[in-house]
Order: sequence, then C-alpha cells, then structure tokens
Amino acid sequence: MSRPIVAAIDTSALRHNLAVARQAAPHSRLWSVVKANAYGHGIDRVRESLAETDGFALLDLNEAILLRERGWKKPVLLLEGFFHASELEILDRYRLTTSVHSNWQIQALAKARLSAPLDIYLKMNSGMNRLGFQPGQVNQAWQSLRALQNVGEMTLMAHFAEAESREGIVEPMRRINAAAEGLDCPRSLANSAATLWHPETHFNWVRPGIVLYGASPSGRWQDVASSGLRPAMSLSSEIIGIQRLKSGDGVGYGARYRAAGEQRIGVVACGYADGYPRHAPSGTPVWVDGVMTHTVGAVSMDMLTLDLTPCPQAGIGSRVELWGDNVKIDEVAYASGTVGYELMCALAPRVPVTVI
Repeated sequence: MSRPIVAAIDTSALRHNLAVARQAAPHSRLWSVVKANAYGHGIDRVRESLAETDGFALLDLNEAILLRERGWKKPVLLLEGFFHASELEILDRYRLTTSVHSNWQIQALAKARLSAPLDIYLKMNSGMNRLGFQPGQVNQAWQSLRALQNVGEMTLMAHFAEAESREGIVEPMRRINAAAEGLDCPRSLANSAATLWHPETHFNWVRPGIVLYGASPSGRWQDVASSGLRPAMSLSSEIIGIQRLKSGDGVGYGARYRAAGEQRIGVVACGYADGYPRHAPSGTPVWVDGVMTHTVGAVSMDMLTLDLTPCPQAGIGSRVELWGDNVKIDEVAYASGTVGYELMCALAPRVPVTVI
C-alpha cells in the first residue's frame, strides 16, 4: 500500500475563482497566470477548468508549447519574453505574445525573419526594479517597436510591488500615466491584488494569478475571506503512528517541543520532502477528523507530529488536512514565515495528485 498522502485539485474551485476575478474586473479581458506549472497545480490539470479565460500568461516556453499542442487557440503571453533571439522562430511558429523589457529584444525583433508580426507587451518598470524600461525610456521604446514590421498589436504592461495597500499603487500609477502620456496604448497592469482591490488599475487586461487558486495575494486569508474564493488545492494524509508522552518528553529532531504533562500525539505521513514547510513551528494549524489542532516539534523529511489533545477520538488512519478547505494555505504559510505561493509551487513530485 502506498503512503496515504495525497494532493487534490478541485476543478470546480478553479472555475469559480475565475468567475470571481471576472466579477472584480467586468470590463477588462483576463489573462490567467499559469506560470510555475500553474502554481504547482499542473497546467494539464487546470487548463480545461480555466478555458473561459481570454488568455494564459506564463514564463516557460515549453509550457506555452504544451498549451498550443493541447489545442489552445487563444492568446498565450510570455511574461518575461524571450531569452535568446533564436527563440523568436518558436514564438512565430506557435503564435505567442511576448513581453519586451530590454533594448536587445527590440534589436532582435528588428532582425528576425517572421512569417507574421508578433503581438508585444512593452514592459515598464513602475518602481519594482525587476524587469522593464524606465518611465523616461518608454516612449522611445514604444516608437521603436511600432516602426517594426515584425510587431503587431502592442500593449503597455507594468507590475505592482505593493498592490495589497491603497498607498502602494499611487506612485506606480503616477509613473505609468506619465510614461504613457501621448501614447494611444492598451494597458495591462493589474495583478491579483489590484484586480480585487484597485479597479482604477484594470484598463484593458488584468492578470490574476494567486486568486485563481484560492489564496490571498496579501498572504492573509482574512483579506479575501469575504471574496468567495475557494481553495483549489488541498493536501491531506493520515495518522500512521501514536505516541503517549510524559511530562518533559521531547518530540522530533532537536527536541524543540517538550510535553508539559501527559499528552497523546499523532505521527502523520507528510514532511518537507512532500512540500510541507520545514520551518513550520509548533502550533501550525492542522485539521484532524473534523477538529482543529496543531503541530508539535520539528517537521521531518517524511513525517510531522501533531497534538491529539483536542481530538481524543483520533487514531491510526484518521484523516489529516494539512491545508485545504478547513486549514487555509495562507495560515500554514504565515505560521511558517512564507507565503501560500511558495507552498503551492513546492508540492513535491512524489505526492500523488487527484483531480476532483
């Protein structure tokens, strides 16, 4: 018999969350961001559930090709663009939309021999200081691209570093508006947070990512608790062992947890090699047979331990939800000093996945 750990992908939750994003930005077209293999959910598992989207946005060229070979006809956007000029032949063959964030990419487009023009997303640096042209360079870059026969439709793209707060979009929007002055250009600015909370950023295309999978862009579930979002991924396992502790007994590597008195703990078939965060401290929430309890001791490679005091009925074989409908992935991530994005993407290949 295989280990009892399993991840489940809820396709109805994906469709529901896409509808929530559309409702938040009803006048915009929508890119569903499926980078990092759909945030760990698997592009092949989510593409049909998100088929009502207007386009898919991602980074990896192989994932873009996969979508095309699976029959996807609508737009596919490469968020970081092409990395080598030789890749333009592939973009041409598969009719991919590419971001352009550097002058060398403009030069490569000028020299390329394409069968038809490519649609372009000109990436502007709005203050995040990752990729993109500075505001003062945008007009020149736009005009240079517009003059090329290899360039089709163009859209101005930017990204927000702090869209979780009202103040976080003020200065970036000022820069974007100044850079776009005099340009008749569609815009794609809004990430998940801006899609939910800043309608003034929506414009022509929004680009929700994390909200499609039912987690909070702020990392705090309370911020989206009233949004109607539903978790698309759950991770569950079973209790495979029981230990009865006496006062002072330690648990796990380093004995980071010691029992204050007699205590019953459960050993669960899940560890950091499965994608559960190694740094999750004692007290991280878990759901056992319909009762909320918490972890105790260090997370091991293949196992973790939890307090069974609140659930005396639990025993060998009891189901344990590590995250999902009852234990929000944001709560596990917050306790572990990270974000739900990382936990989704870190789901290990050895974990079996079922699709609901």
